[in-house]
Amino acid sequence: MTEDTHISLAHGNGGRFMRELIESVFQRHLGNPALDVQADAVHLALNGADCLFTTDGFTVQPLEFPGGDIGSLAVHGTTNDLAVAGAEPKYLSLNAFIEEGLELALLDRLIASLAAAARAIGVQVVAGDTKVLRRGEGGGLYLATTGIGLALPGLPLGLDRIRAGDTVLVSGPVGDHGIAVMLAREQFGLRGELCSDAASVLPLTRAARDLDGLRFMRDPTRGGLASVCHEISRATGLGVRLRETDLPVRDPVRSVCEMLGYDPLYLACEGVVVAVVAPAQAEALLARWQALPEGREACLIGTLETGGERVLLETGIGGERLLEELEDDPLPRIC
Repeated sequence: MTEDTHISLAHGNGGRFMRELIESVFQRHLGNPALDVQADAVHLALNGADCLFTTDGFTVQPLEFPGGDIGSLAVHGTTNDLAVAGAEPKYLSLNAFIEEGLELALLDRLIASLAAAARAIGVQVVAGDTKVLRRGEGGGLYLATTGIGLALPGLPLGLDRIRAGDTVLVSGPVGDHGIAVMLAREQFGLRGELCSDAASVLPLTRAARDLDGLRFMRDPTRGGLASVCHEISRATGLGVRLRETDLPVRDPVRSVCEMLGYDPLYLACEGVVVAVVAPAQAEALLARWQALPEGREACLIGTLETGGERVLLETGIGGERLLEELEDDPLPRIC
């Protein structure tokens, strides 16, 4: 198979192939045991300050889609990684890889959108670089970002804090971004009014910070909710049990997935938080999220259990389905 000797699109989907690529090449050569390679952001001590550092790249097609564009997505995607790690985002760098032939008016709109998104959450773009690619060597515009935030004292979050019996929450419906981008491409002759959920998750993470039972947060981007659950299961040795009847999925997302054979649990979200919390504080976190516009559709969706590494879905008809780790790439170029 080409996966054994050559890179495929599946190596960038957030699933098993991407994990194995990172472990076998990047982590093998660059791994640092002092840093948490499983996190979206890492702690760095700089002159006594505890900072969180992250980096990301964005290659979405089309560049503009209902609910967002590559500019605002770059800001939200990078700062969300800092927010779920327990930081207040402060600074960004920006690298723009521009394909020859891109309309200047489009580039201006995208960077204006990026700037507006940064201002709205109080972060500054303080460094950057541009490169122009030959026509045909890019997708119009690629963006690469680095983010720095200040870690908040007394907020230890991590996979190592998760315990059997803990509760899993999600702050809103899953799969919106993946399906909205796919419909914007019109590759399947489908159209709809669904918008991407791309947005800042800072209001959600700020509302959760002072709960001492908060264990872990993650934004389910590439690979979706199911991939986050597999990450949790691999790191803890525990099983994740999800309840299908409690999972928030919008009807348009469900309909498109049923028509085309996708599973919304594996589709990217760009404004949603998955949290693991001690069971005694699950209802408190749920109430806080549901009181916010960004979290009004938040749900308690599952639990952590002993019995080995696996992700199980309790179906609506009373059965169980094993959710396998993502392999094939369902929707390339969505973030």
